[in-house]
Amino acid sequence: MDLIDTTTTAASAAWAWFIQLLPGAAAALAVFIFGYLFAIWAGRTVRRLLERTGRLDATVLPVIGAVVRYGIFIMVIVAALGQLGVPTTSILAALGAAGLAIGLALQGTLSNIAAGIMLLWLKPFRAGESIDAGGIAGSVREIGLFATEMDTFDGIYRFVPNSELWNKPLYNYSRNPIRRTNMEIGVSYGADVEQARQIMLDLANEQEFVVEDPSPSVFVDNLGDSAVTLRFRVWIRTDEFWGTQRFMLEEVKRRLAAAGIEIPFPQRVVHVTHDAMSGPPAASGGKAEAAALE
Repeated sequence: MDLIDTTTTAASAAWAWFIQLLPGAAAALAVFIFGYLFAIWAGRTVRRLLERTGRLDATVLPVIGAVVRYGIFIMVIVAALGQLGVPTTSILAALGAAGLAIGLALQGTLSNIAAGIMLLWLKPFRAGESIDAGGIAGSVREIGLFATEMDTFDGIYRFVPNSELWNKPLYNYSRNPIRRTNMEIGVSYGADVEQARQIMLDLANEQEFVVEDPSPSVFVDNLGDSAVTLRFRVWIRTDEFWGTQRFMLEEVKRRLAAAGIEIPFPQRVVHVTHDAMSGPPAASGGKAEAAALE
């Protein structure tokens, strides 16, 4: 009887505790679900509103949306725990201690966050620009707090920690409105250098995306073993740089060939001399070897 009475008393106490806890648990669950959905909605809404204003850079918008979303989500967690009877001061103290422990354990992650903040503040590159940072090259998709999403020039998705971009020299191929191309064109020593120069300048002046200032230039850069090297410098609009450069390089070859100007390639001339005093090497080995040589 004692065991039955004890079991009954424990079950009654558990049921009473469950009944007492049920309203708070239901309220905490409701706060968590609706708060989570609201955090996602608020982050997206803030981002869309900022996009419509057009006053902020596109690379900053995802970060602001993420800060709003996570900030609301943290407050939702605190509110849900408060519904369960957990003191708010204890929650805040626990969050502070957990934040310190996480910060010490995730120093690399914090360095990525710091690098992301600096990248967003100083803006060495923006979404849509082409960059190269220590061999990490491609077109920028999005800059986040932890990492930057990129597409390499051969179409591969790349997820790069921000510290990898911040700690290395960075080249931005899209930032300046114009870029200069340097083409080395070799002509033979017998060619008319002035004629070749004029052909290249005429070609540059005919191109739509070649700028007039700075003006195109062609000059003798080197006297090589088999060719006179002309350096062809042209400033081109950045958005049309690669296509214009490739077309001009092919067109230079075609126009020089049409004008009879040779573009030489390295050649080696070998002179074979015969010493008359030594004579040809003596044959040996008898009649069988002589027959084989014949």
